[in-house]
Amino acid sequence: MSVHTAVVLAAGEGTRLRPLTRNRPKPMLPAANRPILEYVFDALVDAGIDRIVAVVGYKRDRVQDHFGPTYRDVPIEYVVQSKQLGSGHALLQARDAVDEPMLVVNGDRIIDSHIVAGVRDAFDADTGVPTLAVLERRDVHQYGAVVIQGEDVETIVEKPETDEYRLINGGVYAFDETVFDAIEETPRQQGELALTDTLARFVETGQVRAVETNGMWVDATYPWDLLTMATEVLARGRTDEPERGTNVWIDDDAIVHDAATLQPPVVVGPDCEVSPGAVVGPNVALGRNVTVGANATVERSVLDADTRVDPGSILQDTVTGQAVHLGAGTVVPGGPADVRVGTHVFEDQRLGAVVGDRARAEGNVSLAPGTLVGPNAHLHTGVLADGHVEEDAEVVR
Repeated sequence: MSVHTAVVLAAGEGTRLRPLTRNRPKPMLPAANRPILEYVFDALVDAGIDRIVAVVGYKRDRVQDHFGPTYRDVPIEYVVQSKQLGSGHALLQARDAVDEPMLVVNGDRIIDSHIVAGVRDAFDADTGVPTLAVLERRDVHQYGAVVIQGEDVETIVEKPETDEYRLINGGVYAFDETVFDAIEETPRQQGELALTDTLARFVETGQVRAVETNGMWVDATYPWDLLTMATEVLARGRTDEPERGTNVWIDDDAIVHDAATLQPPVVVGPDCEVSPGAVVGPNVALGRNVTVGANATVERSVLDADTRVDPGSILQDTVTGQAVHLGAGTVVPGGPADVRVGTHVFEDQRLGAVVGDRARAEGNVSLAPGTLVGPNAHLHTGVLADGHVEEDAEVVR
């Protein structure tokens, strides 16, 4: 038995990453200066997968328009989850497209190709026993904990409340096609079908093999996680741009003036311009067509496509959406900060600000640590923004 097909679950919105997911799905957010989903597809192709079935849903055109029918010569078939009713429900949408053993991965998590290959090889060796990757992590409480005995999964604990566990569910699975019947037989919880609930039913019958692995495994759940994700990507040199100096990657079509300073690690994408006197880095990713003005400073930040930072601005721990314009003298002093996501406040997060798509700030605007600015917001000259700025808001002094 050999696995050639991977199903990628990429239908979710990522509400905890608002305002960045207002106009695109979570898998299309930037990991450094490329979409997260590109790294997922890379891991699959590098592991030898030769067919990808992508389950898309929220803002699915952003995925389909970006990738089209193939990625690195591997065909992509798209199936639609019209309502986000859980990961099991998402996989069920691929039933008509897959009639053979498959790998299943999440489209919003960067993984190493050897994790994928390890799960596939273990599945092949065990002639089709459901298989999943498990990894050792300190922050087990954020993920599903897994207890193993030898190579067998004994227990899966969703959202553990103690620190006694050391292994998490890595979200990389291998199943045969009977998984679809198993999902349909799984009781819904609050109207949703979770793949982990089906997996737990497999565990009860002693049918799940664990592959303990390690390597790059980075998840973006909250806005500040995108900064961590970029740091991890840059630390491993996972960029498309050529290396121009130690841990400095600059696209051939970018312009970096001789009087600008790049502090590694830093990646500068296509059609970017870094002006004289600007200081960019460390841990900065500039997406396509980003402009950093004269004497501006950008540190520990991810600036997405078409962002413009005008002269004299200072940005720390900042994530921008697309086509953001930050006027001269904009200041984001960086974290730590208390950040409100939905109804929950997360204390002491290293986040300066998140600025949504097409938001703009006039001159001398300051954003307090932890500020979230919605898409199309307009901050007028001299504004001090703190907390949440709503979509389309006009903010004046």
